[in-house]
Amino acid sequence: MSITSCGDGQQSKTSDGDETAAGPSNVKRGAKPEVDAEVAVIETDYGRIVIELYPNIAPKMVERFKTLIKEGFYNGTGFHRVNPRTGVVQGGDPNSKDTDPTNDGGGDSPYPDVAGEFSDIPFDKGIVGAARQGERPGFGGQPGLTKEQAYDTANCQFYITLSRVPQWDAEYTVFGRVIEGMNNVQVIAGAPTRPGSENPEEKIVMKSVTLQPRANFQKP
Repeated sequence: MSITSCGDGQQSKTSDGDETAAGPSNVKRGAKPEVDAEVAVIETDYGRIVIELYPNIAPKMVERFKTLIKEGFYNGTGFHRVNPRTGVVQGGDPNSKDTDPTNDGGGDSPYPDVAGEFSDIPFDKGIVGAARQGERPGFGGQPGLTKEQAYDTANCQFYITLSRVPQWDAEYTVFGRVIEGMNNVQVIAGAPTRPGSENPEEKIVMKSVTLQPRANFQKP
């Protein structure tokens, strides 16, 4: 994941897969996901997306995600980044609620960042990961960010993989998987974007994001 500058001087959280140094040392290996009793249900104009959650793999990120859903934080946010080439659809930034697309990707929740919770679960199609910052040098009097520091900068934004992305394995927190509506994710990924960016020409809004019983939806 690398950092790209936003129009308002913020730093965006985005997964580009360009990390080259050794990965994190605290990788949870061999653990099979144990699904939460609740799923996240995202309603969009493109249809419904249902995400199962893995609290045994990423307990802190799942807790954060569920807390924000209960507070209505994600309602009205958008999928501000779509790129079928790199295989990602990203959303959950509160900045995406405003009319300025140049600050999309730079927002956080009111809560502190979440430390990385890495595992050897592969980033296959439909995996949901936590967006975070990437390492960067200091510039213009602003402090830089080491790779180790960047690992612990997840907050509220998340992304869905459209295909196998091996360079993200054990580099980003996996905390769930799409179990319904992946076709809708693919449609969102193909939306026209503003010239020179991954930002959709027209807003793709999460009209509502709710928690519902896992038993109400199809089994894996």
